[in-house]
Amino acid sequence: MRHRDFFVFVFPSALLMLLFIALPIGSVLVQSLFVEHDRVLEVVKSCTPFGCTEETRVNVAATAALKSEAPLGKFNGLGTYLNRAHLATAELAEIFADNDGLGDIVSRIYNLPFYKALSFTLVYTFTVTPLAIFFGFLVALGVNTLPRLFKGPVIFLSLLPYVVTPLIGSLILYWMINTDGIIGTALQYLSGNPDLSLKASPVLTWLMLIIYGSWHMAPFCFVVFYAGLQTLPQDTLESAMIDGASRFERVRYVVVPHLKPLATFVGLILLMDNFRVFEPIVGFSSSAHATSLSYSIFSDLNGQVDQLFGSAAATSVLTTIGVIILLMPVLVRTWRDFNRKAR
Repeated sequence: MRHRDFFVFVFPSALLMLLFIALPIGSVLVQSLFVEHDRVLEVVKSCTPFGCTEETRVNVAATAALKSEAPLGKFNGLGTYLNRAHLATAELAEIFADNDGLGDIVSRIYNLPFYKALSFTLVYTFTVTPLAIFFGFLVALGVNTLPRLFKGPVIFLSLLPYVVTPLIGSLILYWMINTDGIIGTALQYLSGNPDLSLKASPVLTWLMLIIYGSWHMAPFCFVVFYAGLQTLPQDTLESAMIDGASRFERVRYVVVPHLKPLATFVGLILLMDNFRVFEPIVGFSSSAHATSLSYSIFSDLNGQVDQLFGSAAATSVLTTIGVIILLMPVLVRTWRDFNRKAR
């Protein structure tokens, strides 16, 4: 292919990637280096027949003038990344300098906003991802053995959790586990504790979110694995059956190696999606016990007083770095396997 033809072929995709990926990421990176302007305060003196009083107020006009002169805000460099709301380097140095026990160190670090959100994000990601892959694989194996007459309805029912909007699905389950919902009432009856509430316990809240995440993401894994099972070489399976291999052995030594590339692909997608967990936290109203990095961005942009664009941008950059770190081992291993096969 000539260079000119290659350029014409690639240019539209490259332009779209520049406009909708590179430039937004660059703008977020720049915004993370700035913080909001300080409010201009003024003392207002008001007098009545009974005397005069002084009141400190925000000078709206002066504050607006600052924002118009510097729309990005006041330059802060890496200060936003290092403050208490994010990496909290000063607080971490103080915690480790106190030489407390391991339990106290972990507890104090967990109480820092960023690390509290990061803890749930990592637990959710590394729990939901393997569970969704495992259950999706089991469902795909089961559906693949059904008679053709029943496959269509079963596939439709299996896809419902993924078809339902995540926020709607989490809201429905949230209503069901409420104290007056069907699941919440059943648990109270079975436990004999009328005051039992899944929403009151941090551990139960995390467990509830993980169960919902696995339920919601498993259909995606099922679809991919079921499609992969349709390409399974029948000759190899028949040879294994003739050699006396059991069903478990056929799955272990024939099916699993055949679906391994698909499992890698599914794992990459789930890692990225689960690390950005957001909708279940909103749907379950669980921010008191479980927050994620994405929810921290949402909170910064929906503050009661001001929108903290710099803080939200810094958290976005740190989230992107986290996703890259998670994907690097899988990508490096995939690249090495590809090079090995190419030789």
